[in-house]
Amino acid sequence: MELGLTALIDPRLWPLVDESRAFYEKRAAGRGPNGVAELHAFRAAAADTAPADPPAVEELATVGGRSVPLRIHTPAGRAKGVFLEIHGGGFYMGSAAGSDLRNRRLADALGVAVVSVDYRLAPENPWPAAPDDCETAALWLIEHAAQRFGTTMLAVGGFSAGATLAMTTLLRLRDRGVNEFACAVLEFGTYDLSARTPAGRLIADEYFLEAYAETASDRTDPDLSPIYAELDDLPAILIVVGAADILLQDNLAMAARLAAFGAEVSLQVYPDAPHGFTGHPTPMARAALDDIQTWLTGQLE
Repeated sequence: MELGLTALIDPRLWPLVDESRAFYEKRAAGRGPNGVAELHAFRAAAADTAPADPPAVEELATVGGRSVPLRIHTPAGRAKGVFLEIHGGGFYMGSAAGSDLRNRRLADALGVAVVSVDYRLAPENPWPAAPDDCETAALWLIEHAAQRFGTTMLAVGGFSAGATLAMTTLLRLRDRGVNEFACAVLEFGTYDLSARTPAGRLIADEYFLEAYAETASDRTDPDLSPIYAELDDLPAILIVVGAADILLQDNLAMAARLAAFGAEVSLQVYPDAPHGFTGHPTPMARAALDDIQTWLTGQLE
């Protein structure tokens, strides 16, 4: 078996590299805020997102005394399933509304309802606020999906911090003995927030770790750093990551650990693609989004 990085890349993707690379050559490399003042400035400068058509329906999900706002996109016909979307943004930026256009496209393309979680952000609401909110949304879907959407076929996913929270949500549900989610799509998540693994040390100086984990006594707690979890009894998982992503090693490690626990895991690596690439207007991003939709369609049949 050949395990080199090149062997993990579908040959059909190589012709897309040059055009995608041209986009990044004209785009300044991004970085996250390095403190509270910069975070507030980043938030204030964030552009308003364009509304989806039709617009999302806002709803408050309440389970066991916890409540969390949701944004819901439903397909034109009967929903084939429900995708619980968890937005990215380093645990301290972003919103469910920021995913409206992408979620609307997914609802239309796959004929699924897409439910996005407006979880609380750090540092105002550090861990475990965000995973509490995502767990609440997942439990609400399990209870209400059949009546609300006419289906019990459930999937979960997210990008960057959203992928981390999606994995945490699956682990929390598993620990409750709840296994209603059929599959998960994890786009370039971060799975070691303790900075103890070689992959985790690559982002050890990032402010989002301090903002989100705050004073947690043990950042290897699997609820914070899912790479340390027992990964048995999980649904089928698709991991999507770019070969130029600083989180590549983290995602390779998570895929390997999932495989070692017997999970049905699909790993798709995209050449020369940086962190967040599926949100960029490049041929590589379009290929990845098409791959995600194809995979989800197969899982939700």
